[in-house]
Amino acid sequence: NPYLGFTNGDCKASFAHYQAVLGAKCVFISTWAESPMDDQAPGGDGSRIMHATLQFPDGSILMGGGLPAGYATPLGGFSLSVQAHDVAEAEALFAGLCEGGTVTMPLEKTFWAERFGMCTDRFGVSWMVNCEMRPPE
Repeated sequence: NPYLGFTNGDCKASFAHYQAVLGAKCVFISTWAESPMDDQAPGGDGSRIMHATLQFPDGSILMGGGLPAGYATPLGGFSLSVQAHDVAEAEALFAGLCEGGTVTMPLEKTFWAERFGMCTDRFGVSWMVNCEMRPPE
């Protein structure tokens, strides 16, 4: 399961955004203040998220949390990939994930997909949205 480490306090906002855009359900969330490590909270802010788990309708999991400085490197070198069932879903997912971020490849038809696009969201996470081609009926 992917784990996103945030050193800038964005875990709460990013996971709320992912819930709304991707239809995920938060199945666990804990702040630094709720842990015995409150004194180690990033920026001294115990209200920041220490750990959160999202579960998607297909059962897959995305975890993340706020990490103290030095425990995580900037997000990069990977992308989270989302598979859409149809073009309309791909367009909605892409629009939601790109909101406030940067499109690195516009969502468009490719030789392997009805739609494929890439972006970096406003939290610094790289995403790929793919809608595979369906065989002719």
